[in-house]
Amino acid sequence: MSRRHKETEPVQAGQVMTMDAFSNALFRLGFGSQAPIEATEYPLTRMTDNYALLNSLYRGNWVVQNVVEIIPADMLREWFNISGDISPKGEEEVERAFKRTQLRSKINQGLCWGRLYGGAAGLILIKGQDNLSEPLDLSLILPGAFQGLYILDRWSGINPGAEIVNDPGDRDFNLPMWYDITNARGETVSRVHHSRIVRFTGRELPYLEKTAEMYWGESEIEAIFEDIKKHDNVSANMANLTFRANVDTMTVKDLEQLISIGGKEQLKRFWETMQAISVVRSNFGLQLINRDDKIQNNQYTFTGLKDVYDSMCLDLSGATHIPVTKLFGRSPAGMNATGESDLKNYYDYVDTKRESDLRPILEQLMPVIFMSALGYVPDDYDIQFPPLWTPTAGEIADIAAKKASTVIEAYQSGLMDKKAAMYELKQLSEETGLFSSISDEDINAAAGVSWKDDTALKDPLSGIGGEVSDPFEVSTAGSITLDWDGQPRDKGRYSFGKMRGKPPLKKRTKSGKMSKAEAARVSSGILTDHPRLKPGDMKVYEYGTYQYRVLVKGPGEYTFISRSKLK
Repeated sequence: MSRRHKETEPVQAGQVMTMDAFSNALFRLGFGSQAPIEATEYPLTRMTDNYALLNSLYRGNWVVQNVVEIIPADMLREWFNISGDISPKGEEEVERAFKRTQLRSKINQGLCWGRLYGGAAGLILIKGQDNLSEPLDLSLILPGAFQGLYILDRWSGINPGAEIVNDPGDRDFNLPMWYDITNARGETVSRVHHSRIVRFTGRELPYLEKTAEMYWGESEIEAIFEDIKKHDNVSANMANLTFRANVDTMTVKDLEQLISIGGKEQLKRFWETMQAISVVRSNFGLQLINRDDKIQNNQYTFTGLKDVYDSMCLDLSGATHIPVTKLFGRSPAGMNATGESDLKNYYDYVDTKRESDLRPILEQLMPVIFMSALGYVPDDYDIQFPPLWTPTAGEIADIAAKKASTVIEAYQSGLMDKKAAMYELKQLSEETGLFSSISDEDINAAAGVSWKDDTALKDPLSGIGGEVSDPFEVSTAGSITLDWDGQPRDKGRYSFGKMRGKPPLKKRTKSGKMSKAEAARVSSGILTDHPRLKPGDMKVYEYGTYQYRVLVKGPGEYTFISRSKLK
């Protein structure tokens, strides 16, 4: 049979194996080689199921406690704000319900146990509703009926049922329909509908792994357990090395013969002598030795140990998403190090956790709290998280100046009216603390007023015609002009009549004229270049080929005193 038509052996299904990997047998590198790295394996341990180990780690390891508690504490540090059609009295009632039920503390507890054990649950307690197997009906919640949350971790008597929620529109879609609450003997005390349960889960898992964990998540400790062991071992070894920091070595003549062929009495006297030497030795005493004996002091150097320990800390910090400064309580290292960049990145991560983990919890609880505190659920309510990063006073002032300048420029250019500009300035109060005194009445009163209208109403230089007639007297010589008493005038001008008294030092020159457009341009320039001028300030301002001297009456309001041409 020809090679082309040679029959090939059939390959049975399930026996085909394809391999695509790097390998260098000569240097023992890559797949299938004898390199130590190729012996590395990653067995599936599912440490989250080891309740005793997790408890021991949490109770005996401060690093584990920080990993569990720091992020939930920062998620709830600034709490949250509620916006919507809620009166101030209603806001007080809602805040009072938070404090009465200790809601922030309960949510923090649920988040911590969810991170430690992989899952926890909060039972919504409603006064007067004893049948927990029924779905939660908001219309049946009476005033003051919300009693808070009862927190249970996954090992403390709450077991998900086998029935799954099949409604895609439900927030608990593809999660258990029921949860059984059991007592210490394992007996079911009550079956609870999923709408009455607030879930706190750890790290999310793929679907099959989630079902293996009874629809809970993974403990945060499982992912960092190896890094915790490395950190603790390095730290313990460094501590033990301190006992070897100062070791004395004594050279004894014929020590080998003394030990090998010496009698029992000789050895006893030798060890008693060594013990006596050790007892009498002190920092301020004498060291007694034989003439032929020598004592040498050996000191251990700890060079490089700090770098090794820092490396373990950095690995653990990266695994937990918590900066070293917060996880270990250490100050930033290095020249000009402030740790601000690390904290900003960390707060960005906490913001994502607030949106992904905390917001669903609050959105489930707030309708219940509204019905209990107000008797209704506002249609347009929204949950807003305040920023975690608090800028300095200088940064706040810089932010306020830049954003306020942008709003003013948009107002002056006609892109918005005065109402919109005042509204935008008031919105800055939440971020900067400024402009909070602008009331809603002031904003509504400014509706439809443009920059041009506002300037025409307030600028004393704005006339009906195209030019402003004689807004000020201008001295072209730039010197002081004096007006004498007794000088005859004719329609506002000096006449050729005989003057009484002494002659003037300088003659008054012809008055200059300033158009409305020029006054508007100069006023806009002063406001843009010097926005912080206060009423009563006197300012000399150069614009174009003229120098203007103005008196500030208010923002954008100026009285022009003089104008002189620049040389």
